[in-house]
Amino acid sequence: MSEFAKALSVSSSGLRAQAARLRHLSENISNADTPGYRRKTISFETALKDRDAVSEVAVGRVRLDKTELETIYDPSHPLADEAGQYDGSNVNLLIELADAREAQRSYEANLKMFEQTRKMSSGLMDLLRR
Repeated sequence: MSEFAKALSVSSSGLRAQAARLRHLSENISNADTPGYRRKTISFETALKDRDAVSEVAVGRVRLDKTELETIYDPSHPLADEAGQYDGSNVNLLIELADAREAQRSYEANLKMFEQTRKMSSGLMDLLRR
């Protein structure tokens, strides 16, 4: 495997990982008002590809955040108990938006690396053709 192919492989694995992260963050944001919804988090792991010792990013297991669900007082809500309370979600929109911004910037950095590697490979091919 050439060095260009390795670089493209590493950056594309980063793109896939950040895309998965953004997908889960958008699910969390869209379900912020869903009663009983628990925030999803994912972890990243290192995956060795082949015997070339190329470390790529792999998405780990999806986990549910174990923090307490918000207790909401609304006696008119259909899920309210006899005290007029029900469990909301544990999604904090401020945290989700900050995580989304970080994931977006990481995605853009991986995309820039992919584009630069592709341009360098193309430039090398042009030089070899001369």
